[in-house]
Amino acid sequence: MFDTDALVLLDVVARTGSFTAAALQLNYTQSAVSRRIATLEAQAGGPLFARLPRGVRLTPAGRTLHRYAREVLERLGRAGEELAAIHQGTGGRLRVGAFATANAVLVPAALRELRAARPEVTVSMVEGLSTHLMDGLGRAEIDIAVVSDYPSGLGAGPEVEVTRLMEDELLVALPGDHPLAGRATVDLRDLRDESWIEGAPPGTVTMLGAACARAGFAPRIDLRIAEWTGKLGYVAAGLGVTLVPAMAAPAVRPDVALRSLGGFAPRRTVYAALPRTAPLPAASALLGLLGAGAGLPAAGRA
Repeated sequence: MFDTDALVLLDVVARTGSFTAAALQLNYTQSAVSRRIATLEAQAGGPLFARLPRGVRLTPAGRTLHRYAREVLERLGRAGEELAAIHQGTGGRLRVGAFATANAVLVPAALRELRAARPEVTVSMVEGLSTHLMDGLGRAEIDIAVVSDYPSGLGAGPEVEVTRLMEDELLVALPGDHPLAGRATVDLRDLRDESWIEGAPPGTVTMLGAACARAGFAPRIDLRIAEWTGKLGYVAAGLGVTLVPAMAAPAVRPDVALRSLGGFAPRRTVYAALPRTAPLPAASALLGLLGAGAGLPAAGRA
């Protein structure tokens, strides 16, 4: 109905009280201002300015339209500022996806640094399986995702670019008083008689099953607990042993011992994924922080 340039002209004429002054301020000719105001008045259905011997003054209709024009122009100004902040990476919303273990230490540490450097950036989190996060990135529902190639690979399409962050070794979690907890490295074959705690349904191919097969035995699984944080409660109670990603080691409770399995240790690779075209500057900044924080302690904590 009313274009932005016309609302700007209305505002300038209202504030200066003169077609001539508005023309000078906006680099128009006076006749151009008169024509554009006349067009605006036709759109508005009546006079917006009373023409006086010296200048002009808003009519009641003009005051009404001017009030709304100021609101529109202020909102557009704020929108422009927010868009500039988004494109510069100093503001706006950043949608971050991560699989559960990455949310233990790696992602929170990087987001803490991002908040310190770019406090105006608002972060929203999406937690899920890596395959779901990659799908969300492809649908532009996520701006950056931290994913792993286990168990289903990355499945990255041509619209996504992935950056390797780290190799994540899986450690064995033992009760703190377990006879093998005093060793720096545990031979997986020494755990063949242990009760294992696993999350995957029976018949699922898992990293635990593959590692134990290389060691010459099949793990005995007596308890199935989905989340690794829950598994640790059962380990601490002496009800079994389990595998824990090294990237989560700093968040593991103190009554559980984490030990490397040496050459039998399963490993996965952790990546950050961004849109290949025009990633947000804040997402690129977070990628750098994730890379800097990826050197996490691997094993050896009692």
